[in-house]
Amino acid sequence: MLISDTGAFDFGMNLDAPERALAGKRVLVSGITSRTGIDVARSFVEAGARVILQCDEVSPVMQALAEMLAPDAAELSVHVTTMKTNDEILTFARSAVAEFGGLDMVVNVVHLDGGALDAGGSYEAIETRVSDVLLKACLVSRVAANRMRLLMTNGVILTVATLSAEATQGERAFAQVVRSTLAAMTRAEAEAWADKGIRFNAVAPDVLGLVTRPASGSEADVAQLALYLAAGRGETLSGMTFELGLLGRG
Repeated sequence: MLISDTGAFDFGMNLDAPERALAGKRVLVSGITSRTGIDVARSFVEAGARVILQCDEVSPVMQALAEMLAPDAAELSVHVTTMKTNDEILTFARSAVAEFGGLDMVVNVVHLDGGALDAGGSYEAIETRVSDVLLKACLVSRVAANRMRLLMTNGVILTVATLSAEATQGERAFAQVVRSTLAAMTRAEAEAWADKGIRFNAVAPDVLGLVTRPASGSEADVAQLALYLAAGRGETLSGMTFELGLLGRG
């Protein structure tokens, strides 16, 4: 596996990949880890999309995932880069939207494990922490949306907030605050970009632990939602925040 100067694993074109319903769609999945985002990435590759993955660090699981997906991918690159400052986020986002000459779909995965509200913490401190958690998704989404606007692409941006089933009560309380902010942010972005044909939606974290119950949502359901939106279906769906624990219910 080769790492380019930009920190990308570039597997090139696979001209033998079969044509599928989403063949040729340009998709970015940011924030993928060894625990989250894998089903989304695999689903887009299997659908024939050209896929860019972003992760913070190389791990044996990520290495194996990339090697597993590469043979079936129309085009696949994996960028290993931490994005902790505005400049780092914007630099990556600009390179990602340019890599395939634009994007049709962005899936931002936001991880909420490890976050907890401090007893007696001020509102300002809580707002700062929530802002920090959503910063990457917000900036990447805006850079991608602006490129979609310039290229007149009817694109879709989906932000998925995740929380493990083992999360503590404090982490779930923090996730609930993030969920409210994410919903408000998604509505605002959807309204701002509606006249450009760009849709914004989100999947809320599972703050109640519903994914451990029968017939509840899972990452596979998130992947199906992302494919549904990327395929141009649900054209009236924008500004929506879906509940992860309810996605799998009929």
